[in-house]
Amino acid sequence: MASAEVQEIYCKTLLNRIDIPSFPFRWTLNPYRGCRHACRYCYARPTHEYLGMDAGKEFEQRVFAKVNAPEVLRQELGRPQWQGEAIAIGTASDPYEPAEAQYQLTRRILQVLRDFQNPASITTKGVLVRRDVDVLRELLEVADVQVIFSVGSLDERVWKLTETGAPSPLARLEAMQFLVENGIPAGVMMAPLLPGISDGWESIEAVVAAAAQHGAQFLAANLLFLKPGSREWFMPLLKETYPHLAPGYAKLYPRTFAPRDYTEKVLQLVDGERRRWRLPPITPVRELKRPQRQLQLALTP
Repeated sequence: MASAEVQEIYCKTLLNRIDIPSFPFRWTLNPYRGCRHACRYCYARPTHEYLGMDAGKEFEQRVFAKVNAPEVLRQELGRPQWQGEAIAIGTASDPYEPAEAQYQLTRRILQVLRDFQNPASITTKGVLVRRDVDVLRELLEVADVQVIFSVGSLDERVWKLTETGAPSPLARLEAMQFLVENGIPAGVMMAPLLPGISDGWESIEAVVAAAAQHGAQFLAANLLFLKPGSREWFMPLLKETYPHLAPGYAKLYPRTFAPRDYTEKVLQLVDGERRRWRLPPITPVRELKRPQRQLQLALTP
């Protein structure tokens, strides 16, 4: 795990609106900026550049904790114009990155969501989410909630090279199983699948099989994309550890995304395995709701 300095900051707002119709979510929040999971491909790395820092080591070693995040969220959800739409937690920084053990911001945010009966989706590589099973149960009683575990490969070498500070893939699957056994909807997002490394049939089949065997309730996948900032941190690692793949990556990624036909072939392979193992697709965050009965109770004077 990468060592890090955690700096406390105060935020004026927490909710971020995403007005892109193709995205599965409209609202996001992130209790932290930066992440000690140190994933080399992380698309959120460029967010550190907004603060005048680099997207490499400083992203991993200078983590910012938004210490007033729960209080700000309570204010935002209490506004008359808020419609109770589902919120995606952890789209730019893992909400269970190691600093959460000390600050408990994600846990307190879940308590706020529970109080407002607001649906939510959590994406994580962290296993500390097991700690919050009690609050997740309480939230689930009044609104939809799902926990998505990012697991792109079971290969130990791939994990140690590309996700240096994250818990092992098996530990993530075991945490997912714990949540499912305790009644919390949880599943796997195979992301990112790395061309030539983890996007082949054997690797995909291994992850889907393990997900099913650990009780996953849904499964989806995304192929690697390389934004400026993350590209500069990932490509040197690729050239050092998989030099034979470097020319192919240069052709696949002249821009941020791989060609659509290549991406679709990989995702079709995942979808075939998903159906073979009888795993449902993931529910888009936009579709998470308050149960109608609870909504009626909330609106009753």
